[in-house]
Amino acid sequence: MDMPRPYRSVLYIPASKERALDKARSLDVDAIIFDLEDAVTPDAKVEARDTLKAALQEGGYGARAKIIRLNGLDSAWGREDAEAMKDAAADAFLMPKVGSAADVEALAAIIGKDKDIWAMIETPMGVMKAEEIAAHPQMKGFVAGTNDLAKELNCRFRADRLPMITSLSMMLLAAKAHGIVAIDGVYNQFKDDEGLAAECAQGRDMGFEGKTLIHPAQVAVCNEAFSPSAEEIDLAERQIAAFEETEASGQGVAVVDGKIVENLHVETARKILALAEAVSAR
Repeated sequence: MDMPRPYRSVLYIPASKERALDKARSLDVDAIIFDLEDAVTPDAKVEARDTLKAALQEGGYGARAKIIRLNGLDSAWGREDAEAMKDAAADAFLMPKVGSAADVEALAAIIGKDKDIWAMIETPMGVMKAEEIAAHPQMKGFVAGTNDLAKELNCRFRADRLPMITSLSMMLLAAKAHGIVAIDGVYNQFKDDEGLAAECAQGRDMGFEGKTLIHPAQVAVCNEAFSPSAEEIDLAERQIAAFEETEASGQGVAVVDGKIVENLHVETARKILALAEAVSAR
């Protein structure tokens, strides 16, 4: 099995702030979203492109995935963002408020057919069209835009996120159906580690690969939550060993901790060990 790329912690960094761009080089994050959209004021958007291009050209971000969030193509800056950044040293381009596969195709026509694209799923239409968006050949990842989605749904923020579960689940189903990455939305109270840990655990239980973050103080909690635990690793190793032993002998069924181990359990176990290895390598 190929070693997966971890996306446990995905931190937004303002593309206009040289100091923040430099600090990101030393943070223990798996991925960085270099933000030209919400984190940059209108009067700084044009200059932010040059600031970001210079930082990416300088490099120093190591194995971290480098994702550029553009302004929407329907905004005053989006098309020029795409033109200016299409050859930047980045791994993917993140589109805000994607509502259809046609939106993705419009960006692909500007940046080229060989570039990876990610989508912010943050509108009711984006949720409803998530499957067709995920099916686009250049689509490689979804990011839940939970703040914008909550605004559009007119729902209340609750610790259990019940009003948003349907939307998050539809997004996840589409991502899993097409084998792309799915990243959970931000947790706004960046000084509340307990609340963050609970929301990370919920996102991990649902099937998200990681979580977007608004502050470096959230990184450690997020990395721990989305990393395989020692108990999960131990169980995975024992499941694989028991299954392979039974398969080699050709007799009986594999049992670990009183539970039958089948092919699907072994497949999950191998994914857990591959992720653990990838995290260790990071």
